[in-house]
Formats: sequence, C-alpha cells, structure tokens
Amino acid sequence: MSNKPTSAAVASDELVTTEKFKVSDLWKTDDWQAVWIGFIIILVGAIAVLTSGFDFSAANFSTWGHGASVLTQLNSALLIKLLRTFLVLGVLFTLGKALQGSSAARFIPAFAGLFALAILVRFISAEYTFNRYLEWAFFAIAVGLLISNTVGVPNWLRPAVQTEFYIKAGLVIMGFSVLFSNIINFGLYGLGIAWVVTPIVIIFMWYFGTRVLKIDNKPLIITMATATSVCGTSAAIASGAAAKAKKTDLSLTVSISILFTVLMMVLEPIIIRAVGLGEVMGGALIGGTVDSTGAVTVAGTALGETAQTVAVLVKSIQNILIGFIAFAVAVFFTTRVEKADGSGRKVGASEIWYRLPKFILGFFAASLAASFIVRPLAGGDAVSAINKVLDQYKNWAFVLAFTSIGLDTNFREIKEQLQGGKPLALYVVGQLFNIVLTFLAVYLLLSGKFFPLPALAA
Repeated sequence: MSNKPTSAAVASDELVTTEKFKVSDLWKTDDWQAVWIGFIIILVGAIAVLTSGFDFSAANFSTWGHGASVLTQLNSALLIKLLRTFLVLGVLFTLGKALQGSSAARFIPAFAGLFALAILVRFISAEYTFNRYLEWAFFAIAVGLLISNTVGVPNWLRPAVQTEFYIKAGLVIMGFSVLFSNIINFGLYGLGIAWVVTPIVIIFMWYFGTRVLKIDNKPLIITMATATSVCGTSAAIASGAAAKAKKTDLSLTVSISILFTVLMMVLEPIIIRAVGLGEVMGGALIGGTVDSTGAVTVAGTALGETAQTVAVLVKSIQNILIGFIAFAVAVFFTTRVEKADGSGRKVGASEIWYRLPKFILGFFAASLAASFIVRPLAGGDAVSAINKVLDQYKNWAFVLAFTSIGLDTNFREIKEQLQGGKPLALYVVGQLFNIVLTFLAVYLLLSGKFFPLPALAA
C-alpha cells in the first residue's frame, strides 16, 4: 500500500504512474521502509525480552471510569512509556520520511502534534463505557474527522498525515504474532475465499459500470472495482497506475472507500456477533470484505483473537493478488481498452513484482522468524512475551494511521467529486455483491458442513 493521495492534495488530472524498481527503492520508498521499521522494532523488542536487559514496552492506557479514577492514568511510569513510544516511532518515521526526501524539520513537529492526538484517542477509548462498545479506531477516525471537517487540518500538521506508512509498519510488526502454521493450515481456505471471489467481483463491477451505469471513465471503473474487491487504497493505486487513471479518479475512489471502510469496520463485527456467525466465519467475512488491511485487523479484534488471525490471513492472501491484478489490468487496458485510440503500451511480466506491496513480504518474514527461529529456540512463552511488547507498538502505529484517515477525509470535497452519484452506486452495488459472494464462500468452506475446519494454533 502506498501513500494515499488525498482529495485535498490531489487537484490535478495527472495520471497515476508507477516507476520501475531501483535499488534505492529499498531505503527510499515507504513500502520497503515499513519493512525495516517493523523489523527494527521486532528485533529490539525480542532482545529486550530474551535478555531482560531493558524495558522496551510502549505506553498503554488502562480502563478508567466506572469506579476507577481518571487520575490513576497519570503517573510517572506512564509518562516514561509515552516518551519512549514517541521517541521510538518518531525517530524511525522521521528517518524514513527524510530518506524519502521530505523535510525532517517539518515532519518532527507535525509528528509530535499527531502523536498528541493519538494520546487523546487512546485516553478517550480507555474510558469504561466507550471501551466496552467501541474500538479505539472509531475514536481515532472521529477525532480526525472532527478536525478536518470543522477548523480544517493546519498546514504544519499535514506532513505527519501518512496513513499508509503507519499501517504498513504496524502490519509488519503484527506479522510476528501470526504463526506460520496458521498460514499453512488456513492457506487453501483463504485461497478459496480470496482468490475465487475477488476476480468475480472485479468482472461484475466492470460490466455493471460499463453496461448498466454506462460510466464512460473506464479507468475509474476498474480502479474502484479493484479497490472494492481487494484492499482499498493499495489496490486502487496499483490498478490506477496500470489503467492510466487520473489522480482525481484515484482520489474519488479512495474517499468513497474510506467512508465505507469506517462504516463496515464498526458495524460488521456488531452484525456478525448478533447473528452468531462465530469467530472463524466472521473473521473470514471481515477479511474478504473490509477494504483496508488496518481496518480488517481492528474489526477482527472486535470479535476476538481467532477472528483477528483469520481476518488478517484472508486479507493477506487477498493482498498477494494486487500485483497479478494490476498486471492483468495493464494487459487488458493495453490490448483492449487503449488499442482503439493508439495509446497502448507494452507490459512485461515484471509488472507483478513492481505492483506487489512489499510490506506483505515483511509480514510473512516476521511470521517465519517467530515460527521457525524464536519459537524453536526460546519457546512459545518467549514468543508470547515478545508479542505483548510488540502489540502496543502495533496499536500506536494503527492509531496514528486511523487518526490520519480522519484528518485526510473532507466530506465537502467528496460530495463535489461524486459526478452525479454513479461512482457511489458502483461502489455500493459492488460491495453488496462482494459481501454476498464472500459469505457464500465462507459458508461453504468454513461452516464445517462441507469441509473440516482448519486447526489454528494460539
């Protein structure tokens, strides 16, 4: 997933482009930087736990209210952990942005401001009643939306609004908690859910957009179709580049995707729990239908640890398709859509590698390290202890990301881009079709009535 162009920042009709791989991409692009940031935090966390040499734990707010005084939050231990969390994440993300060519002098105060908002989010979401019914991601987005749609996001804060960067790093860290045995055991089920449903949804939305809605902007249709069926922003960027979509098309797709991602992230776990679907089936449904990988993690967590594992596995398997789908889109648009106007271009098989989100490689590498290095050498208890440390760094990265999503979303600008409502209709109908088809696949594979259920280790 690459940095998301916002509706505010994207005003031109420039084409979405994707450059060829260069060795410098390994340290200059946020996709690879997220891998290194995740690995650094995992490595330091593992050393801290295995040697018991120092405290590397990040800050965490305990529940307050309902008899627990808010003053219990304010102590020196929490302040020290908050400072440690800010310094660890601040240094790593600042270095990353500096290597990308951004000004560290502008990013540091912006990151400090964003981190202050993240502290507010974590504090509010720890309140007893809020904590029982809503995930912190809701409050992160709400705080960002409140600022973005009232006073507006100040220019000095904008350099730190890096949604995808934070999500990618958080997901690499999370990879350490996903045992590779679960990936193996769940692999065929995930393939059946993600790799069968996804292309069917894309084809359905293509025909619905071109034949029923008669939308002339074909790059917009394919960009929205892949965003809906795969992984929101990352898929939109990859397919948009492959289809030569304009940045305004990408901005509209991402804006609509974000709005419905927020709704589905909050409502889908509630509905799944109400109908008694269970953690395995519910997690798989979330993984196959919620657009953003970060939102999938949060929604899965709302159902339970097993649901989170299943949801992330399905979404990760689905994410692998991004490179192949972008390649297929490039071939299709070159040989069919663009052929008539003579704007076709040659497409090589290496496009698959260029489009593949590299943080997915980091996610699986972290899983391999936990499963085949740390667990055999130090034991399962050590892996669990390390994950207790890493879990809060992952959460802070996600809080920064979801607050950024809110700050990046302006309802007025989205309304202006809706072009008569057809793109919104395309997304809504496509997403409903995606939910129904995914549910049928989940029921077939994971209800236990047709196939044995996968064994997932804790």
